[in-house]
Amino acid sequence: MRKKETAATFGIIGLGRFGLALVECLTRAEKEVIAIDKDEARVKEARRYTDLAMVVESLNQESIQETLEEVGIQNCDTVVVCIGEQVDVSILTTMTVLNLNVPHVISKANSSIHGEVLKRLGAKVVYPEWDMAVRLGKGLLYHNFLDSVTLEGDAEVRRIEISTPFLGLSVREADTRRKYGLNIIAIEHDKHTDVEFSSDYRFQRGDIICVIGQTENIERLENDMQ
Repeated sequence: MRKKETAATFGIIGLGRFGLALVECLTRAEKEVIAIDKDEARVKEARRYTDLAMVVESLNQESIQETLEEVGIQNCDTVVVCIGEQVDVSILTTMTVLNLNVPHVISKANSSIHGEVLKRLGAKVVYPEWDMAVRLGKGLLYHNFLDSVTLEGDAEVRRIEISTPFLGLSVREADTRRKYGLNIIAIEHDKHTDVEFSSDYRFQRGDIICVIGQTENIERLENDMQ
């Protein structure tokens, strides 16, 4: 079946806590979401957010492609496979979705080995529990740590609250690029985000900087902020 030329559509396969949270987030942003699970109670919960929530009895090797085509997964621009616990089903489902030529396939993994297999198939891999634990750990270690986005190549975009060592310094004087190998890409002040700030801007109490760079360099900066 040919892909429909419509607005972006998302497919969520597996409606545990992670999958349901994605369904809610995407539909609140007014995106079209196809959601499937074998558990009728979970599908009923998903129907609070999308009319395209359907019960799928099983995803076995003999019928999985036909089943996914029947619900329209091949018409999605992005599909997220949220079956972390059943590794064999996760791998089979991911492989089938990729074979249906879905442009963007993301799969949840619950171990590094599981994730490596999914990557080799061609999916982007996420580790929700691991990522949450890392964020919590960083929050405990660095009191000025707020949030981060992990990038490929051990790099991050991270929000950091300004503390005493930087207070009163200008962006130029802080010189994070030379001292830490980090670029400041935004400054948040008084509930406003400025991405076109002057190098003469002086940091004030309550400011939050958004930096991009290698994780180890960001952690050096945060240690100096303590």
